[in-house]
Amino acid sequence: MIRPIKALVIRNLIKLSRDRMRLFFTLFMSAMFLFIFSFVTKSMLSSLQNPMNYLISGIIIMTVFQASLNNSMSILEDISSGFMKEILVAPIKRWQIAIGQVVSSTLIAVFQGLIIVIAGLFMGLSLDFMHAVLMILIMCLVGLTFSSLGLLLAAVTKESVKFQLLVSIVVFPLTFLSGAYIPVMAIPGILSWIVYLNPLTYTTAIFRFIMLHLDTMSNDALIKIGVAFNINGFIITPVISFLMVITLGSFFFVLCVKRFNTADFSRVKIFKHRR
Repeated sequence: MIRPIKALVIRNLIKLSRDRMRLFFTLFMSAMFLFIFSFVTKSMLSSLQNPMNYLISGIIIMTVFQASLNNSMSILEDISSGFMKEILVAPIKRWQIAIGQVVSSTLIAVFQGLIIVIAGLFMGLSLDFMHAVLMILIMCLVGLTFSSLGLLLAAVTKESVKFQLLVSIVVFPLTFLSGAYIPVMAIPGILSWIVYLNPLTYTTAIFRFIMLHLDTMSNDALIKIGVAFNINGFIITPVISFLMVITLGSFFFVLCVKRFNTADFSRVKIFKHRR
């Protein structure tokens, strides 16, 4: 039961090792966001001891989020190339293929996030063993959640162009209205309802809570820096945020496996540039 899943995971990890451009692009985009939004973060969070760490933690978890979504499109490329068609007719269950894809996308996303963590350590980010373990667990949870969402979108669209369009529609609004790059306090009040409905808001909050060692701060202090949220008197603490992410991840995971089991991949379309 585990061997097909393990084989798919290993195959996708080997495929990543040969795609150096993806790793370079991850570092480049993260460095660009760090440079652009560092000025806003420093001015808005001057009360924090190290506001740059606040921004770096947001960049790390957004890297995991975006990578997990984008990596899920590899299933369409595999089907178009003929590799996945051979797997689909093999004597293994479709749910095993789905889990293998989700797990491999999660591991790849976490690996890309860890690259940013290592870079952050040279910029003043500090981690002890316990917080490092918790950080990796949260990254795995986020990767699993949005890899499941990505596979669900791939199974629904069956076309790379539509998939990329949907990912763009999902990524840009959710990313910039999550507090990852721009602190929640700086987002106009008219958009606050989107911020509170945005699952990435709570993903970013729990990750920052762990990365910045904020467990000794009061709820009022956490609200001021956008790690806890007061919605009409109801305070969403980092623990509640964690439970919300687990619930969302479980929902997406079950939904994507069920959808993958019934999806018809006979008409998968991959956009290719013509010379």
